[in-house]
Amino acid sequence: MSEPTGAARRRGPFKVGDQVQLTDPKGRHYTFTLEAGKNFHTHKGSFPHDELIGSPEGSVVRTTGNVAYLALRPLLPDYVLSMPRGAAVVYPKDAGQILAFADIFPGARVVEAGVGSGSLSSFLLRAIGDQGMLHSYERREDFAEIAQQNVERYFGGPHPAWQLTVGDLQDNLSDTDVDRVILDMLAPWECLEAVSKALVPGGILCCYVATTTQLARTVESIREIGCFNEPTSWESMIRNWHVEGLAVRPDHRMIGHTGFLLTARRLADGVEPPMRRRRPAKGAYGEDYTGPNADGGAGR
Repeated sequence: MSEPTGAARRRGPFKVGDQVQLTDPKGRHYTFTLEAGKNFHTHKGSFPHDELIGSPEGSVVRTTGNVAYLALRPLLPDYVLSMPRGAAVVYPKDAGQILAFADIFPGARVVEAGVGSGSLSSFLLRAIGDQGMLHSYERREDFAEIAQQNVERYFGGPHPAWQLTVGDLQDNLSDTDVDRVILDMLAPWECLEAVSKALVPGGILCCYVATTTQLARTVESIREIGCFNEPTSWESMIRNWHVEGLAVRPDHRMIGHTGFLLTARRLADGVEPPMRRRRPAKGAYGEDYTGPNADGGAGR
């Protein structure tokens, strides 16, 4: 049985073409690609790449300035934060939430809209494996090119489960029997009709939006289309902790708001979603509101 795409690049001694992440004594990271005969230069001296080629991961190298660097392969979260960018990347904390709460499984058929720089595409491809299918749509050709380069650099070449289309999802979506749809875009509500036709019953729609106004309109549009269950929305934040002897305290900086996530599941054809028992608060829909549920949620 052949190894999954990219697996060989994740284990064994360092080889020519491998990416290496160096960590200096202050915890700073430096990422480069191993090339025979080349030297890695820092303001603390240099060392030859050949010193790492053939060495096990987790080795320590010293520069000509006698500074020690720990050498490891970058993890995918490290890689996506350091790779070249066109658009902003989906942060690892959000990618992890998407993989978990959108229930991305090996062999899944997934549609993604808004490729950006290829961060989420890399996480999705590694989760679905070679037997899955990821069809990514990106409106901007320049972003698509950067994303393709980043994904192929990480996996060591084209991924057999990936198809990348330049264009709007709502105009180009032809996939059917899709298990999961991930929308990372400004106006996901514009794609709901197309997405609802592509998703299988029980399939999951997951949207990633930046602002509360986008979140509100997406949720109300999902309710209005009537073929999904009640959507769930949330955000996540990460705060590291400093642990040094008895000095145990939260770090002064944290990864705060990056975006909102919401999920909803496709209902069977012809089924109406059960009526919500929770009534919206009085005044939740202002007098000037003309969108879905403009009647203030009456009848719920």
